[in-house]
Amino acid sequence: MASREMRRLQADERAILERHLSEYPVKLGQIARELGVTIKVSSLHTGVSGQIKREGDGYVIRVNRHEARERQRFTIAHELSHFLLHRHIIDSTPEGIKDNVLYRSGAPERIEFEANRLAADIVMPMELVEKALRDEFSGVVMDATIEGLAARFQVSKAAMEIRLSTFADAA
Repeated sequence: MASREMRRLQADERAILERHLSEYPVKLGQIARELGVTIKVSSLHTGVSGQIKREGDGYVIRVNRHEARERQRFTIAHELSHFLLHRHIIDSTPEGIKDNVLYRSGAPERIEFEANRLAADIVMPMELVEKALRDEFSGVVMDATIEGLAARFQVSKAAMEIRLSTFADAA
């Protein structure tokens, strides 16, 4: 079932995402390229995980090179989510949207919540996580299961724990 945020996307943007949500780890770089967004790994200020802003005719995501790869992947998905859902905010300020380590940008909390939820849908698609849980872990959720799923989707254990808790809430 698609999230509210996924349903809000333009049909062509949703189609780009859906082409890449059938195998893990989800290829975020390919999604960004197809959306016309450039990703740069950069040295950002301490406490800043990522930023998306308009540069010239396009959009650039900068992700903090000093953070763990799993963290960088979620940050990329989060910034792509801002691009898909909140482009008007990015376009309204020269610095775009800059997110700290708690994915707070100074934008209204709802904006960050929406970006986090769509980012989770992108990097850990519900149907794909459920399939991996069923096929590879016999549907049993234990600490080792969470670690295994996190490794397969290349996300942090904490991100996978949160994702699995949303399944329980939806059930």
